[in-house]
Amino acid sequence: MRILLTENIHEIAKEKLTEEGFKVDLIKHAPSEEEYNKILKNYDVLGIRSKSEITKNIIQNNPHILAIGAFCIGTNQVDLLAANNNGVPVFNAPHSNTRSVAELVLAEMVALSRQLGDRSAKAHTGEWVKSAEGSREVRGKTLGIVGYGHIGSQVSILAESFGLKVLFYDVVKKLPLGNAQPKSNLEDLLAESDFVSLHVPETPETKNMIGSKQLRKMKKGSHLINASRGTVIVIEELVAALKEGHLAGCAIDVFPDEPASNKEKFVSPLQGLKNVILTPHIGGSTEEAQYAIGLEVSESFRKFLRYGTTAGAVNFPNIDLNAKESVTRIMNVHLNEPGVLGELNGFISEAKANIQAQYLSTDHKIGYLVTDLELDHSQMSAQQLADKFISSKRNIKTRIVF
Repeated sequence: MRILLTENIHEIAKEKLTEEGFKVDLIKHAPSEEEYNKILKNYDVLGIRSKSEITKNIIQNNPHILAIGAFCIGTNQVDLLAANNNGVPVFNAPHSNTRSVAELVLAEMVALSRQLGDRSAKAHTGEWVKSAEGSREVRGKTLGIVGYGHIGSQVSILAESFGLKVLFYDVVKKLPLGNAQPKSNLEDLLAESDFVSLHVPETPETKNMIGSKQLRKMKKGSHLINASRGTVIVIEELVAALKEGHLAGCAIDVFPDEPASNKEKFVSPLQGLKNVILTPHIGGSTEEAQYAIGLEVSESFRKFLRYGTTAGAVNFPNIDLNAKESVTRIMNVHLNEPGVLGELNGFISEAKANIQAQYLSTDHKIGYLVTDLELDHSQMSAQQLADKFISSKRNIKTRIVF
């Protein structure tokens, strides 16, 4: 198996996958669509971070690709539907950088409340601004968390240890941790919070969810923090709220348009505004987080390539499998239509092979069938049987593990 890791993914991923006997190449940049279509012909598996755009065109032009790993939390940079239709599971790392992002949010709350960004910049230019005006403790204030998933709940726990009251809003009912209190709607959370921190995925529902209407609902003198997705806030309307003094400041780590690499210049309407902290999408960019992500996704690759396990795939029927001795394992992705299982088992019956175990999971588009077979030398070979599977008009992808 040949694996390509792009965007300077942590070396631990290459190390672990190489130990498994896979051939692994690691490159530092995010290739363009044209470059991906050229280089992926030499690989079976692809690992990316957040800068790559894995389009339908790339997926359809490379039908041999077995799996894609997003070495980050988000997977919106991959056309998940196209990957599903082509039998390609997409794995990510939903847990590994939660602490890093949560710590950054807490640090930004304190920095905004004490105007540390502005005072540090002035000190660097020789200005001495020693004053308590506008500088406040975070203790006793209220933090409103929008999105109470892995990161939001971690922020909640850390914030309570700082002495903050915590409110949260989520479209899905979540169990509160500690003394956090759920709010039934976003408007109430915005109106009651001194700090609002956003932790939502990029979906059609979250795009531009924070605009002038929502900003007006926030308390005068409050602060906004976004370490989720750049499309969640209407930046121009945030700029207006800051210039008018309705918000006392903000910390933004993600933007609607971000440079493709460190060599490109970053431009934002938020630049130069008072008490505004801008960071270059580094919420999860700690050495600890990148190491943990490298381990998490490389382990998903290993289990999928060795055993056929798709547990944790975000776009694919999930099956959790272990290794088995003395069997041939055939993994088949097919259209989820009536009669497919009967057709495939008919091929097995024709081969006079004994089914030791069989696992099937489906979604509305595809089915994922894993069959453990006992084959002896007098029977049809595993490859001949796999070819029978491939001959089915409803076959999407078939491979064998011995």
